[in-house]
Amino acid sequence: MQQRRDADVTALSTAELAPGTPAVLLAPPLAQFAAVARLEHVTRAAAELGMPQPTLSRAVARLEAELGVALLAREGRTVRLTRAGEIFRAAVERALAEVERGAEAARAEADPVGGRVAFGFQHTMGSETVPMLLRGFRVGHPRVRFQLVQEYTDSMLQRLREGELDLCLVSPRPDGPELTSRRLGEQRLRLVVPAEHRLAGRQRVRLGEVSGDAFVMLAPGYGLRRIADALCAEAGFTPRVSFEGEEAETLRGLVAAGLGVAVLPPATAPRPELTELGLSSAGARRELALVWVTGRPLTPPVEAFRAYVLSVRDQLPLHS
Repeated sequence: MQQRRDADVTALSTAELAPGTPAVLLAPPLAQFAAVARLEHVTRAAAELGMPQPTLSRAVARLEAELGVALLAREGRTVRLTRAGEIFRAAVERALAEVERGAEAARAEADPVGGRVAFGFQHTMGSETVPMLLRGFRVGHPRVRFQLVQEYTDSMLQRLREGELDLCLVSPRPDGPELTSRRLGEQRLRLVVPAEHRLAGRQRVRLGEVSGDAFVMLAPGYGLRRIADALCAEAGFTPRVSFEGEEAETLRGLVAAGLGVAVLPPATAPRPELTELGLSSAGARRELALVWVTGRPLTPPVEAFRAYVLSVRDQLPLHS
């Protein structure tokens, strides 16, 4: 019972400390020992920490018991460090300094004015859509910092689940209760062929009409690759893939070089050496979604950016 009362008093004392001493709040036993070691006087250390002297004495004694080694040698009203105490003090001071730095970094991360947003998106969104979002958001939040990550869908969603990313802009929209998504819009997909291709004069084609052509595609793991594979399967063939890449613009260059055809979202600017054809399949589209982890608290800057993206979803340049 006495031990329970001691623990309650210690918790109350540390909770009442000033917010400018986060190391004491976050690691009380270490901070208490460090104060005694620095002042070599339990009473003065208790006064500095704002806690009763008997409570501080019992806290240090519990720390010694847990370590199984004497840290202090008592000499009347003063104390001195044992050899073990000197070694432990050096480690404690380093640990408390690291806790302090971590606390400052955590506060900076969540600062609603100048915090950070870790935002992942697909390469095809990087040329126009994402710059538009960042430019518009920074008008009202000029000091918010961004960590931008361009990845394929599967990798981004894994990093989102693991906490490396706050928000992702992906396609297709993911399934599963662990992720929450909101639809931003959709893009009609096109068949991109060289300007001299036999079908280049057409407005719309069936994908089966190029079943004998070589295809250039994004690598497995990309959402657009899964959609393209599914469209080919729906058309009754397995595409003969001549090249795989990681960026839509690279694929367009390969098509322009006559190395195959590609299923891609609309280009932001026309290229005379390429022709984009409509696809007759109703499934030749991709849905874009903003995704975050269900139930995970978001910092104020992330909340603000999420709200902004959802508020301008109807203005995104999707070129459908």
